[in-house]
Amino acid sequence: MKKHKPTILVVNDDGITAPGIKMLMETMQEIGRVVVVAPDSPQSGMGHAITIGKPLRLDKIELYEGFETYRCSGTPVDCVKLAVNVIFKGKKPDLCVSGINHGLNNSINILYSGTMSAAVEGAIESIPSIGFSLDDYTMQADFSHCKPFLKEIALQVLSHPMPVAALLNVNFPKGDNLKGIKVCRQAQAKWAEEFDTRTDPHGRPYYWLTGEFQLNDQGEDTDVWALQQNYVSVVPVQFDMTAHHAIPVLNSWKFNL
Repeated sequence: MKKHKPTILVVNDDGITAPGIKMLMETMQEIGRVVVVAPDSPQSGMGHAITIGKPLRLDKIELYEGFETYRCSGTPVDCVKLAVNVIFKGKKPDLCVSGINHGLNNSINILYSGTMSAAVEGAIESIPSIGFSLDDYTMQADFSHCKPFLKEIALQVLSHPMPVAALLNVNFPKGDNLKGIKVCRQAQAKWAEEFDTRTDPHGRPYYWLTGEFQLNDQGEDTDVWALQQNYVSVVPVQFDMTAHHAIPVLNSWKFNL
């Protein structure tokens, strides 16, 4: 009997021409049939935004030889929604992979990440999903050391049922001296934002967002620690944002209405 060849949806937030997506789609092609749907321009920091109130464009293009590739005018989440409903027509792919992002999506960064939000949308659609990111923000980033890990993690997800409503957030250190894979938790951290105030030629103020990443977690079981030790961090995350531990606390309150 001929073995089933999985169908893999590849998305990202850096745009259809980003080097990271090229490495990801080429690696996934060694596993199965690849369909690429990505934004027509960079969409970093879009989080789980969707397009409402204006039309979306989805164009099939001949950009990468040997790949079925679509360019989308919307957000990373729009890309997944259009893929599921328009391209696959409800017959869902076996795997959704997002990235490889130019820049980390560890710790609190997952909340802002278009890369991870695309993977989350895949999980919402009950598609096994993974987001991949590399600690290098440049467009000249070298992704070659990520390849064996991309393939191994994808094969593991295809071979094992994912826990309900869960997906994987995978981050790679920069450089090729990787020690292996660490399954870990999301580090507790935040961004201390600052706004650089400037003035335009008309005398009106405008603002550039800057900030500093503040780590308040010294645990040796976190994604930040794993990356600092040159491991690939794998964090299982979920889209159910209920603070289950807080329910008993709220039930102890005496509401007056």
